[in-house]
Amino acid sequence: MVADPSEPSTGLRSGARVSLHLLGGFALLHDRTPVVVPRGLQRVIALIGLRPGATRCQLAGLLWPDAPEERALSSLRTALWRLRQDPCCPLATNTDTVRLDPAVWLDVDELVGTATRVREGACPRAAAGALAAGRHDLLPGWYDDWVLLERERLRQLRLHMLEQVAGQHLAAGRHGEALEAALEAMAAEPLRETPHRLVVRIHLAEGNAFEAVHAFYVYRDLLRRELRLEPSPAMCALLDDTLAPIRRASRDGVTPRRAPGHPGRAPGGPARPASPSRRNA
Repeated sequence: MVADPSEPSTGLRSGARVSLHLLGGFALLHDRTPVVVPRGLQRVIALIGLRPGATRCQLAGLLWPDAPEERALSSLRTALWRLRQDPCCPLATNTDTVRLDPAVWLDVDELVGTATRVREGACPRAAAGALAAGRHDLLPGWYDDWVLLERERLRQLRLHMLEQVAGQHLAAGRHGEALEAALEAMAAEPLRETPHRLVVRIHLAEGNAFEAVHAFYVYRDLLRRELRLEPSPAMCALLDDTLAPIRRASRDGVTPRRAPGHPGRAPGGPARPASPSRRNA
């Protein structure tokens, strides 16, 4: 673990700013200068950042699950000793626990904090920052069991946060902001029904019946194609009032009334061709 030799390094103990990035890939920055960390030590730092309350035994068991306990603890002690030799070491240790130094900024904490502020209905700035927070997966390309668990936890946290933001904006009548948050959640998980349902609700609240129906059928076709499933009854119920006149007309065999001034066109439909007698006239 060494700092970039092209930049001077004063060390964490001097009060320099240190940040640890785990979303989108591992990066340890010391005064905005990347710190080179071997992959094995990256795993140690990342796990300590994600499990701040874990004991040494717990950390050793997660990092070396196939090794006997004593060997795993010995490997952890060696890794911690190697980390402490560098002034950029971001860890604080005591007898039984190891944590990130309080001066270290962690991007995962930023995501969790933003989600908490959104859940508590804090200032609008929290909602504005929610769209960008956690946009990248946790440690992509890492497949340790503890990484997979944390990755899914943070993914679900962000999805619920975005849906809460969309719902809060919708309730306040800020339809454009609500739609932006719902579409961000939809991009994060295209098959998840909740953001699609929010999009339909937002269009209906704006009075855009066509957009609402279009959004419903786009999701229905996606769900059928990918999973051979149908939208839930709750999703279908959103359009009951909008589609009721069309369904009633179809059931009763009623021909849709022609639009005034357009004898060959039904409302919302393509122009119908003229009759043969008129074409031959």
